[in-house]
Parts: sequence; structure tokens; C-alpha cells
Amino acid sequence: MIGWILVLLLLASPVLADPIETQVETGPVSARVRLSPSEPAIGDPLILELEVRAESGVELLMPEFGEALDRFAVVDFSQSEEADDQGGTISSQRYTLQPARSGKQSIPPLLIEFIDRRPGRDPAPEGEDAYELLTESIDFAVASVLADDAPLEFRPPLGALGPLQRGQTNLWVVSALAALALLVAAPLAYRGWSRLRARARRSSAYDTARSELDALIMAPRPTEAEMDTFFVRLSGVIRRYLEDRFALRSPELTTEEFLDELAESPDLLRSHQKVLRDFLSRADLVKFAHYLPTSGDVEDSLDIARRFLEATRGEGTPSSGASGPVDGAAGA
Repeated sequence: MIGWILVLLLLASPVLADPIETQVETGPVSARVRLSPSEPAIGDPLILELEVRAESGVELLMPEFGEALDRFAVVDFSQSEEADDQGGTISSQRYTLQPARSGKQSIPPLLIEFIDRRPGRDPAPEGEDAYELLTESIDFAVASVLADDAPLEFRPPLGALGPLQRGQTNLWVVSALAALALLVAAPLAYRGWSRLRARARRSSAYDTARSELDALIMAPRPTEAEMDTFFVRLSGVIRRYLEDRFALRSPELTTEEFLDELAESPDLLRSHQKVLRDFLSRADLVKFAHYLPTSGDVEDSLDIARRFLEATRGEGTPSSGASGPVDGAAGA
């Protein structure tokens, strides 16, 4: 009996269609775009994933947030960056979209730019700032919740309405006032929730970064072939910490753009900014200029990262007394 019930449940469950996926490649960079579900109905969220892989020594410039997606409402967004086994970079963006209407629609092409910093290669085409890679558009259809043969004529089921009574009038007034109160309170509640969420993110930023850094400190030191991957991971720890702790958009910026924004941050002391500039410049030398650091450079970089986390872990703007340990690291 139980076996028949399981068979009936399997037969009754909907069959999920495979997601729509496209892939393009130009030189050392390849991009994959994935959309699911492939047969959505109106009201279903759409998950759009962009994954870009670049060889070692190639700097990626991912699309700006929401670029070319203005025809959809962006409900959620996340991004990440990591190194692969060959020392290259894997950058990902994930959008949750909400279509506003049913019918045939499409995801437009997405533009990825990159700079080729490999030895002997031209960084960009002549007269241009970077190479360009354009993904293919994805066509899909959003189904309506109405049946194809549903009548479009609306008729009142109960006939004409009688005159309103006095009690009914008061009920409408109360309902309207309650709706107005909700409209006024909703933005205030959302701002309060956003502040609490940002505060919680700042509070957990140190613990998360310190846990990732301790894992690197306790792990065996990298070999010459592993130096690129090691410094990608180490600089990633500090960049994510800065984003969570000080709301700096570090993961989505190039190093030069990030350093420019860093100089305008009121939450970091000048000594902290100097240490971060030297730290990230060293990491870029390893990633893009194939500089081979010594074992002493590795230990110095780990120590600078540890001192910077300890000096900026407190609430609010770092105090001047917290800059001493980081200054010592910069001198080293």
C-alpha cells in the first residue's frame, strides 16, 4: 500500500525543466550564463547566474550591478571571487529577478571586460582600455496564471449592491486609516531592520575574517607554484572584511579603484590606509607581475593582515591608539 502511494506521489509531482544555459569564450576568458527555471509562470522568481573564468595574470572587470537588467526587478544579488587550481580567477554574480509581465521575454547580453597582464601580451586592444566579451541573449517565456480559454469578461456574481449602512462606513474609514498607518510605518521599519542587519554584519566581520586568516596561518606555507593562489586567498580575506566592517565595495572594484575609495573613507586612519596600500600592492605583484615572494614576505603579509584585523576590530571608527600595531607591521 505504501509503495503505491509513493508511486502516485512521484507521478503527481511536477517535472522540473532543465535551466537555460549559454557559454562564450574569448582568448583567456570564458563566461557561462545560466537561467532557471526555463519555463516560469508569472510570480515565479528567476535565478540568473553569471560565472566568468580567467587564466592567471588576467584581470577581470565584471558587469556593474543590474547592468542591462533594468527591465526586471532585482530582488536579490550576491557575488564572489575565488582562485582555481591553475592560479586563475573565477568570478560569479547571482541575481534573483522578478518579471513584471507574462509572455516572451529575454535576458540581454552581458558585457565582461578584462585586461591581459600576462607577459608578452597586449593588455588591451590598441586605443582601448580593455578587451570585451559579450554573452549571448537568453530568450524565454513567462506563462500566465490564467487558462488559455478563460473568459475576459467580468460579471458581478451577486448583482447590484445595496446602500451602505453607517456601520459599514465607519469600517471603511478604519480600514483606510490602518492602511495609511502601514504605509507610513513600513519605510521606518525597513530602515530600522537595515540598520540592525548592517550592525550585525559589522560585528561578525572580525570573527569571520579572523577564522579564515587563522586557517591560512595554520596551513603549510605555499610552494613557489602555490604563491599566486595563496595571495589571492589572503587578499580576499582582507577585502571581504573591509566590505563587511566599513561598507567599502572592495570585491567589485579593481585594486586601483579600491585604493582611491579607501583614501576617502572617514573610518580608516591614514596609517591603516598606508598599510592596506602596501599590502594589496604586494598581492598584485604576485598575481599579475609574477613576482615570487620569499618566505619572509609570506610571514610579513600574514602578520600585517593579523595586526590590521586586531587594530580595527572595535565598534565605530578606529581609535588613534589602535594604529600602533599596524604601524609596526608596515615598518616590517
